[in-house]
Amino acid sequence: MDLNGKRLLVCNCEGTMAIDGKVLAKACLAAARIGGKAAAAGNEAANGIQELAVNTHLCRAQLNEFERIASKAGKGGLLVACTQEAPLFLETLDGMGDKAPNARFTNIRERAGWSKAATRKSPAAAKMAALLAEAALDIPDAQQVSMISGGVLLVLGNDDRAIEAAKKVASRLDVTVVLENTKGLTPPTLMDVPVFTGKVTKASGHLGQFEVAIEKFAPATPSSRAALQSEDDAKVGTSVCDLILDLRGGAPLFPAPDKRDGYFNPDPGNPALVTDALLQLTDMVGEFDKPRYVDYDAKICAYSRSGIVGCTRCIDNCPTGAITPNPGEDRVTIDPYVCAGCGACASVCPTGAAKYALPAGDALYQRLRVLLGAYVAAGGRNPSLLVNDGGFGDEMISTMARSGGGLPLNVLPFTVNQTTQIGLEFLLSAGAFGAEQVLILVPPTKADEKAGLESEVALADAIFDGLGYGKGRVEIMDETDPEALEARLYGLKPMPGMPAGDFLPMGRKRSVMTLALTHLHAAAPTKVDALALPTGAPFGAVEVDVKGCTLCLACVGACPTGALKDNPDKPQLSFAENACVQCGLCKNTCPESVISLVPRLSFLEAARSHRVVKEEEPFECIRCGKPFGTKSSIENMVKKLEGHSMFKDKGGVERLKMCADCRVVVIATEDKHPLAAGIVPKPRTTEDYLREREELRQKAAKDMAEKGLLPKRGNGNGQTG
Repeated sequence: MDLNGKRLLVCNCEGTMAIDGKVLAKACLAAARIGGKAAAAGNEAANGIQELAVNTHLCRAQLNEFERIASKAGKGGLLVACTQEAPLFLETLDGMGDKAPNARFTNIRERAGWSKAATRKSPAAAKMAALLAEAALDIPDAQQVSMISGGVLLVLGNDDRAIEAAKKVASRLDVTVVLENTKGLTPPTLMDVPVFTGKVTKASGHLGQFEVAIEKFAPATPSSRAALQSEDDAKVGTSVCDLILDLRGGAPLFPAPDKRDGYFNPDPGNPALVTDALLQLTDMVGEFDKPRYVDYDAKICAYSRSGIVGCTRCIDNCPTGAITPNPGEDRVTIDPYVCAGCGACASVCPTGAAKYALPAGDALYQRLRVLLGAYVAAGGRNPSLLVNDGGFGDEMISTMARSGGGLPLNVLPFTVNQTTQIGLEFLLSAGAFGAEQVLILVPPTKADEKAGLESEVALADAIFDGLGYGKGRVEIMDETDPEALEARLYGLKPMPGMPAGDFLPMGRKRSVMTLALTHLHAAAPTKVDALALPTGAPFGAVEVDVKGCTLCLACVGACPTGALKDNPDKPQLSFAENACVQCGLCKNTCPESVISLVPRLSFLEAARSHRVVKEEEPFECIRCGKPFGTKSSIENMVKKLEGHSMFKDKGGVERLKMCADCRVVVIATEDKHPLAAGIVPKPRTTEDYLREREELRQKAAKDMAEKGLLPKRGNGNGQTG
């Protein structure tokens, strides 16, 4: 049987799962059809085969059957319903050489078959079919960024433990040790690693490109005897390295240090943690690829306009400091090398400027649509979605299946890269696709990073409740005990069904939310025109005090989403509520302070189009009659400047009422001295100064002569005459 062109292989794992081939084939066929355009093109084989062969020991006794089917698989490859034995299957395919098809694997055992609720009378066929249909989707690859490490390691410490750690990896890495405290430290008998002293003041960078600023930097003195000494010629410098092992035991150099690739700061007093860090460091030489987790569109970013800051949600919620403000360009900068992929920025971004790109494109919503739609189409009831990550979440599900009762049949596991990437558009879409509850399993390592997720959950709950679907549709689960999680899942109270839609979610956040909200409102138990929302919600209206508005249109230039718009033909301001994200840039930009924000969600048709907020007749030039501004703005300007000294002269204020062309003409024709700035003094030269000095000397001599004060001249014989 084929799903989306992929040959399907199912095994009941030595009879530990109750799987009826006919029932599962029928469910898969229904699931493939509901997947439709997005999930299951190419199901010609499924249409002709009504039974699915169920193997019992595919990985051992029936391995030849696996090879036989693999040899006949088409271009679509294989879809194997087993993840535990994937290495064995891949090894078998390697032995087939160029004839080996592509293969992908999915887990229906721990996630569906190994459940205390799965019996012959209550089979898990619908859930299995939904999981298989989701796994058959073709998911585009995420973009990658590359980091190159040459193995240059900087070890920071306060005692000989740093030197000992450096020596253990010196044969594999290029190691340098910097000690902040050498008091009482015995110098090593063999200086086989460079040792320096200094104090770290700042660090930046990532795997392959770290820069560490160090003050009082000096090499250890070779003549150190009883205690390690350093040379007196200490300097300030920067150490450039690929890797950092921080054994100082104090505050880490980076926020969220466990998420900074290439940086390790284990407890220096725990040898096991230090050894584990050293083992990882020895493998971190070469070129490494990591996903570009966030697709950022600066055009719709609401961070700032013209240096005025609006939305800072992504910066406030980024745990690693990968997002930094760039007000000079009215955008933020997201460093893909520092980004750890938590997705908090995409979760809280109101415009969708930051979009989580793992998986790329619209694949996340396509998976959601196919999983829920296929489950219902295959006969499943009361679907609840359990969102989990591929690490902690998968381990919890596996432990429950192996040691407990497994997942309830109506709880559909949905694996994402990070649960903190979940945003409002995902929660609304899940409800619109029929999920009666959305349960988000947050690992303990994310306990201090779920503030953004909590705000999105609270907002989704308010919207569901306002539309009459009731509260408690979305819950965050932070249990770390599998038994406690299992008890909570089986103790969930049934909720009224949700309207299962089949729309195609495409585009960025606002587009997906609009599609989901339209469907939810159309089938809502409570028909409302608008919902009041808490402050900070990404929906709402802009209220303008029309009397104080001068139609300067500064708000239009500041609006990142086009919610505020002008009219090129006449002075006019219009507003479209469905495009407003309540970023506050218009309010912060308005020079008259006449704009206020009203958080709400409107479902009226009027909210989808621009409505005129204020318009005026243009102000006409008093000289030529050409319109060049608005009456309110020109009158406001005249009022403010009529008492100014520059406009006291006759006609000064009148020129403010003229267009730019007439203003120039009047200044040039009516002013006697349009460029006059007082009498320009004549330039003085050296001759002028000499002449004036001579004139002063002669005048002084004349005055003295008139007063008889001039000395008499001698005749050369000592007599005066």
